[in-house]
Amino acid sequence: MTEDCLFCRIASGALPAHRLYEDAHILAFLDLHPIRAGHALVIPKAHHVWFEDLPEDLATRITTCAQSLARRMKTLYQVERVAMFYTGIHVPHAHAHVVPMHHVHDVTSQAYLGAGPDDYAVPPQLSASEMEEIARHLRGD
Repeated sequence: MTEDCLFCRIASGALPAHRLYEDAHILAFLDLHPIRAGHALVIPKAHHVWFEDLPEDLATRITTCAQSLARRMKTLYQVERVAMFYTGIHVPHAHAHVVPMHHVHDVTSQAYLGAGPDDYAVPPQLSASEMEEIARHLRGD
């Protein structure tokens, strides 16, 4: 835990949160600035800045909690989809967002909004050679 980390302070109980689930390793609570009602955050109680630095068992615990919340959100909000993603933009403490999706663009990128918020534009496709080069680099070949 770090004293200046907002999510560490929430996890320790020093700051209030609308808690949804808690165990010895993780905490799920409502986002104060939700994309949609029910938007939740799932965090590790231990301070990890980046999601890729989470130990595998902790990442699995977060995902399992997110899946449980997603099933409840689907029933409660009567939505077909619930998104789960890590961003880490505003708080440097790994956290997963779990968002009930009422609209296809609730959690989309501007790259898909070229035709406006009620339409869907596919970004340009990369060539097969560019895709293979990217794949090769990501595989570490």
